[in-house]
Amino acid sequence: MNLVQAALRRPFTVLVAIIAVMMGAWVSLQQMTRDFFPPLGIPTIYISAPYGGMDASQMEGFITYYYEYQMLYVTGVEHVESKSIQGAALIKLQLHPGTDMAQAMSEVVAGVNRARNAMPPGTVPPFVMRFDEGSVPVGNLVFGSATRPVSEVRDAALTMVRPLFATLPGVSAPPPFGGSPRSIIVSLKPSRLQAYNLSPDEVVAAVSTANAVSPSGNALMGGQYPVVPVNSVVKNIQDLAALPLRVTGSGAVYLRDVAEISDGTDVITSYALAIVDRPSVHRPPRRGDIDAATNTPRSSRRFPPPPSP
Repeated sequence: MNLVQAALRRPFTVLVAIIAVMMGAWVSLQQMTRDFFPPLGIPTIYISAPYGGMDASQMEGFITYYYEYQMLYVTGVEHVESKSIQGAALIKLQLHPGTDMAQAMSEVVAGVNRARNAMPPGTVPPFVMRFDEGSVPVGNLVFGSATRPVSEVRDAALTMVRPLFATLPGVSAPPPFGGSPRSIIVSLKPSRLQAYNLSPDEVVAAVSTANAVSPSGNALMGGQYPVVPVNSVVKNIQDLAALPLRVTGSGAVYLRDVAEISDGTDVITSYALAIVDRPSVHRPPRRGDIDAATNTPRSSRRFPPPPSP
């Protein structure tokens, strides 16, 4: 007796079996995770190391070399790739399939800390991240303004918009791209420096010394023990203009004599052009441990729809 004869003799049994398979398939489909960019499990770790002001050759010799040397001690490393450009270095660690990525990540972080001991002063900790084809942005959130400068737009995107994404489950909130961060700019005048026989390093040392961060303390006053704040940090940036740089026989030389102080941004090296006719800032929300099909609607509901023109 073959399967056809058995099915013809027991039609209701076959019908029940087909219905059971269809119901099981429907339940499995409802519980199946859906993702536009599924994680591929590629064992790759990236190290992004910034250092403003260095050219590509300096980044290669002073930054990238030490990271590459320490990464050779990571368990399971297959090969190390690097790319050095002006102000940044990118190191890629390709590991063997099946490597314990948690252990590899901890070893990479430890190697990064060891490598920084041999680097120039002022080297900031790099970004260490695991990245594969599944870790791509789920969208682009673009900010622009016809009245505000791109620096203020970037500051608003960083301080007000980014926290909205941090509370979403499974969504990563990277910093925005474009513009420059807010900075207190001291613009030196070369002719004034030459007239007072001052160097830029002397000005930097004087500003760093006068604007030192000092913790508050307590003082015993009439049986009370109040917190006594200190005024080592200026509240108004224009107060820095009264900073003495050097005392000479004819009087003191102040910062206002050789420089101008402003609340602005550093030199803008990049900005987005997602909005026609003006610079803009954009941030790409990335998915974390939840699929992109779930993250995208949640991210969109965080913001009201744009006003109609």
